[in-house]
Formats: sequence, structure tokens, C-alpha cells
Amino acid sequence: MGEVRHQAVIRSPRESVFAYVDDYRNVPEYMFGVGRFTPTTEVTQGKDSEFETAIKVGPKELTSTVRCVDWVEGELIRLESVKGFGADTAWSFADGDEPGTTVLDVVFGYTLPGGLAGKVLSGLIGPFAEQGVKHTESKIRAALEV
Repeated sequence: MGEVRHQAVIRSPRESVFAYVDDYRNVPEYMFGVGRFTPTTEVTQGKDSEFETAIKVGPKELTSTVRCVDWVEGELIRLESVKGFGADTAWSFADGDEPGTTVLDVVFGYTLPGGLAGKVLSGLIGPFAEQGVKHTESKIRAALEV
């Protein structure tokens, strides 16, 4: 399993950053490569909410169904893949040292298939994940910082 970790300080209150990231309708706006993030359950927020997602990685579109397995309002969102491409995400939110700032910690984990498909994807996914983290941070900053 591959993993990318990133930390950023966002100049916006924790409640605002959490609310923005937590709203599934915003995911295609800030998450690099995500073209679709659609609820598959009536629950659209918090633990046990589930979403179908499509992520474009180079010429390939990877689909996955993710479930929220941990959710603490204002502090934590953790999604795990339950079907399709193995992609897990954990978002942690904390107050920054300066008033009105948020320390955002993100961990993206991914599991590649075996065989030829896995070999092809391994060359794409590492650089994609690094680029994706930077893109995600810049989009969150653009949406929330004053």
C-alpha cells in the first residue's frame, strides 16, 4: 500500500475548514482528479455515509465506493474504500498556533492491483498523489482563506 502524508496551515477557522471538506458537494471542487463523488446512502455526512467516486489518473478512470468509518465533528474524517480502487483518506483538523488558523493533516493511502495493471498504475499513482495533495491544499486555501 502506498501512502502520501501532508500537513498545511490554513488561514481560516477550524469549523470553516472542517465544514468545507466535510460537504460532499465540494469534493470534486478541491480533490484533484475527482470527477464524481455521489452519495449512495441517505446519510450524506458522518459515520457510515457512503459515496461512489471516480478519479481520473492519467488516461485511466478509477472508480471506488468509500465509506466514512470515523467522524468527529470539527476534528476527524476518515474514509475507507469498500469497493473498487483501494483508496483511503484521513483528514485531521486542529486549531493552529495563530488565532483563526487550522492545522490540516491529510493521509492518502492507496492499494494497487496486481499484475500488469498494477505495474502501469504504480508509475502514475505516486506522482499523481503528490500533485493531488498540493492541488487539494491550494483549492482549500482559495475557497477559505481571506
